Amino acid sequence: MTIFDLMQSVELVAYWEELTQDEAPYPCEELFPDDKKRGISLKWIKGSKGLPVVLKTSAFDVHAIPRARIGFDKLTAEMPYFKESTYIDEELRQELNLVLETGNQAYIDSVMNKIFDDETRLLRGAAASRERMRMMALTTGIISMAANGQSFTFDYGVTHKGNAAVAWSDHANSDPIEDIRVAKEAIQDETGAVITRAMCDGATWRNIRNNDKIKKAIFVLTNGAGAISDKQLRQYIMDELEIDVMVNDKRYKDENEQTAKFMPANTFVMFPDGDLGKTWFGTTPAESDLMSGSVANVSITDTGVAVTTVQKADPVQVETIVSMICLPSFEAADQVYILDTNAA
Repeated sequence: MTIFDLMQSVELVAYWEELTQDEAPYPCEELFPDDKKRGISLKWIKGSKGLPVVLKTSAFDVHAIPRARIGFDKLTAEMPYFKESTYIDEELRQELNLVLETGNQAYIDSVMNKIFDDETRLLRGAAASRERMRMMALTTGIISMAANGQSFTFDYGVTHKGNAAVAWSDHANSDPIEDIRVAKEAIQDETGAVITRAMCDGATWRNIRNNDKIKKAIFVLTNGAGAISDKQLRQYIMDELEIDVMVNDKRYKDENEQTAKFMPANTFVMFPDGDLGKTWFGTTPAESDLMSGSVANVSITDTGVAVTTVQKADPVQVETIVSMICLPSFEAADQVYILDTNAA
């Protein structure tokens, strides 16, 4: 047995899929479920839904009155390409040889699991890249990225955006419930969609929880004196607005190793039930050109992420490459409201 036998893409993929089986998904994985297509071009139709228009009355024995089609936009984008690699160098290979010589399978598995944990950083990075794009689309309406000399920007044309009447950080004078109600009614008036879900970060949620009007509404007998629990606040918003709020404080590190939140501060985004779009994968060069050959070992995970392991002769090493072509579509963009909780 050699290091080349142990470091196969199929083994790494199996380890990754077992590792993540019991992990909670990112919030937008359910809002933008995965799908796959050939190539890198992505086209979809946006804005074809709207309020129903009543059928016009007509006299008998006359021609029907033609109705114009509901307006729509065809959005086209070339999906961005993501690729990074890591490797087992000659020094680590020598250490592994010592482990292999013991013949102790439990010891070998323990060491290989540590190596796989290190290698799966790339797969976690790919998952974080997808979630960042989905969250950018949901919370700003625009995906914008720049790294490694490459840049990508795509505007989904989200038109329902607004500001709070009074900044929610002003706990004494702001009225988050009324701001949310106005936004919800705007979506229903213009599209017919009913807002049932919302998302914000912990700081924004804290501003809602500390709001004086909400405290007085919940603690009527004590004129607002008391500490509101998260459960009480969620139930109050559900009773008042029939909206279920998710607090999203998940974080990632960007290309410059700086920690950032997926959900930006001072943003409260609202949306209806159902899928908001899809997370589309294209076919990577590794999948289309290497899977059937003997140059490298390629396996596919997470619908469209290619894991490639390549044996190098000089220096002797195994390189692991993770690549994907991916971009979310956003068919429900017109039914989403992005509220900036700062005053206009």
